[in-house]
Amino acid sequence: MEEVNQNLEDYIEKKVLPQYDANNVGGHGKEHIETVINRSFEIVKEFNLDVNKDMVYTIAAFHDIGYKENPDQHEEVSSEKFKQDKEIAKFFNDEQIKVIAEAIVDHRASLEYEARSIYGKIVSSADRETSVENMLTRSILYQADKHKAENPTIEQVIEYSYKKLSSKYGKGGYAKMYYPDKKYTQYLDKMQELLEKKDKFIEAEMNLAKTLGKV
Repeated sequence: MEEVNQNLEDYIEKKVLPQYDANNVGGHGKEHIETVINRSFEIVKEFNLDVNKDMVYTIAAFHDIGYKENPDQHEEVSSEKFKQDKEIAKFFNDEQIKVIAEAIVDHRASLEYEARSIYGKIVSSADRETSVENMLTRSILYQADKHKAENPTIEQVIEYSYKKLSSKYGKGGYAKMYYPDKKYTQYLDKMQELLEKKDKFIEAEMNLAKTLGKV
């Protein structure tokens, strides 16, 4: 990425991103991280944001690094793993490290919780899905893993998925989007239309479940 310090990019590509190879639970693997990195820079460009590109890149790269270790509190775990990385610290001053650590936590900003800086707002927005199919797939995988101790039926998994996505992306949902570009607004319209027709939602999820081998 030409706007980012090459040494920083090399370090993250070699030492950070490979950690996501074993982290692909519910769509939190390397492919997702690369998408969030690209989306972060799309948002910076579209909204002409005056930010430090090295910080934007680093926040996106680290934001889910703690997911495998603790899914329910992965924001704080990811932030701690960033702060413990002595090599990455060489690229930033103390204030920048503080802001990066806060922004990693803030990537789950919602209606109840505001991001503390422009960097938290960027990663929170970039972390929002823009593909309905990807979101439905991620939701099935996530709910199946989260409730695996219950040995749920696929119908129960889809019901969990419907409730979660409705609360997040339905009308008045808690998902916080600070920079709603065209990709996101089109996605949100399609998702809300699907959520309003539960039978269509169930049909779409069931078809994906078959593809994923969950049926």
